[in-house]
Amino acid sequence: MSGVRDTTMVPLHRTPDAGRTLVGLSLFGGGTAAYRPWTAGMPAGTDLVVLCYPGREGRFTEPFARDWDELATGVTESLRTADLGPYVLFGHSMSGWMAFDVAARLETDEARKPEALVLSSCNAPDRGLTDSERFPTHQDDDERLLEWMGTYGLLPPHVREDDDLTELALEVMRADIAVRDTFVHAGARVSVPLQVFSGADDPLISADVGSRWGGLTSGPYRHDVLGGGHFYTPEIWRALPSRIAPIHSVASGSAS
Repeated sequence: MSGVRDTTMVPLHRTPDAGRTLVGLSLFGGGTAAYRPWTAGMPAGTDLVVLCYPGREGRFTEPFARDWDELATGVTESLRTADLGPYVLFGHSMSGWMAFDVAARLETDEARKPEALVLSSCNAPDRGLTDSERFPTHQDDDERLLEWMGTYGLLPPHVREDDDLTELALEVMRADIAVRDTFVHAGARVSVPLQVFSGADDPLISADVGSRWGGLTSGPYRHDVLGGGHFYTPEIWRALPSRIAPIHSVASGSAS
């Protein structure tokens, strides 16, 4: 993870003689904070880096991406230029779609594409945005957005208790809604090993999530159903790296 010291590729965990890096993408409507509980339980030999989207945290002076393609292009370029070595790419919820899109864009770049792709709490994108994925909407008032963010873990108590932080959180959420609403699946597929997680009690996830994702990869594939809802349970989320097969097998193809 040498050289990864900027506000875009945020290093959260370093380990001596790391053989690979787990790269998480910022959450839509949030940033890197959701990954911090992972630092206490990272597998041996694995660094943890979170790619921060523009307009938040250390990149708050940068303008938000105007649409999906602009954000995906920026994420792709950041991965192409980062000094990561072998890495596994992770995305949760709408950032799962972003991780999938970016991995597809890197398919022909043998030197920079991820060794494996891990997606969490997201439907397969081949049918486009469903009604559940279009919620919340840009028409929702602030209280409605705050309620949704609180329900899905994007509004820590210390943020809700601070008016300035709450205003910033709403600004990020509205910017990310605008990006989300421009997403179009144009037939992208991947060939790298793919692992998908979904919550047994997540109302946002369709019953056919496993089979649909399986149709979007030509590589080794597995689907794991975990307890809880969109963020599983706090205990499962905190220990999620221990369930990521590629960082234990070094993406050897055992994720099948």
